[in-house]
Amino acid sequence: MTSFRAVGSFRERVDPELLAGLAFSEEHPPPVSLAELAGFREQAEAPAAAVVVPGVRIRDYAANGVPLRVFTPSGPGPHPAVYWIHGGGMIAGSAELDTAYCAELSVRVGAVVVAADYRLAPEHPYPAPLQDVLAGLRWLFTAAGELNVDPGRIAVGGSSAGGGLAAGLALLNRDQDRLPLAFLYLMYPMLDPTHSSASAREFSSIPTWNRAHSEFAWSCYLAGAAPVPPYAAPALAEDVAGLPPVLLQTAELDLFRDEDIAFAAKLMQAGVPTELHVYPGAYHGFELNCPESFVGARCLLDRNRALARALHGTTTDTPLTTATKGTCS
Repeated sequence: MTSFRAVGSFRERVDPELLAGLAFSEEHPPPVSLAELAGFREQAEAPAAAVVVPGVRIRDYAANGVPLRVFTPSGPGPHPAVYWIHGGGMIAGSAELDTAYCAELSVRVGAVVVAADYRLAPEHPYPAPLQDVLAGLRWLFTAAGELNVDPGRIAVGGSSAGGGLAAGLALLNRDQDRLPLAFLYLMYPMLDPTHSSASAREFSSIPTWNRAHSEFAWSCYLAGAAPVPPYAAPALAEDVAGLPPVLLQTAELDLFRDEDIAFAAKLMQAGVPTELHVYPGAYHGFELNCPESFVGARCLLDRNRALARALHGTTTDTPLTTATKGTCS
């Protein structure tokens, strides 16, 4: 078996600008049991001050019982849209917690952002979360006229668990609904429940999202499903051809690093236009904890440019300067 550097060297490898952001993960560790999950959710969902971003209108909708938060930028439409799926390991997180992130995304990319508040495991294991995000995507296309959205310029995106759901949704849409997705944005997506990659072994007990957290989250989401379908765990998909162009971003010091790189390689081998970035010295959630660091701002700028190019045919050089801290994955 391949040997790795000691886990104690993790902090030494972190970009110095990102060290302060580790405190958030250390003070609010993700859960590894149902008892810890209840407390983690309660803490994460504590009321926060209302988010006000100039130039963005925020409205709430529902699609077949799935709450959706819609962020509309100023200016004439029709606008492109980003359908956003939040992180949280499939066991935590909410569209409300991502309100500041989505509002800034709407401004920076000049797009309507629709954030889905899907049901969470373990109360609602697979396929419930995927069914919810599919219902929300169908609603977005159906309501495009009402939302002043161009249905030919709709992207799907998500971070961590939301990235895994976004990838699963893209596969399901390809095979079933065939809605014309323009782009797929995956930020350190959670794709592989086997934890067999080199980085899953290397980062088994780091202070950010680690193997114990991930194994607990996957067990809640899959609830013993066997065999595991590729819509639930996209890393297991044998055929990824036919997906829209993809931007996949991950971090050097992330548990998901190697499964993400492998998925990007699989996409490229299948002929899917794919842009891959691995950010040195960065860990899971770095761009949320430290958005004004060089690497955090670089990551967000890369995101903005890729979405602007896909949805507007142009690029933007405006860096994102504020963001909310993530939940757990």
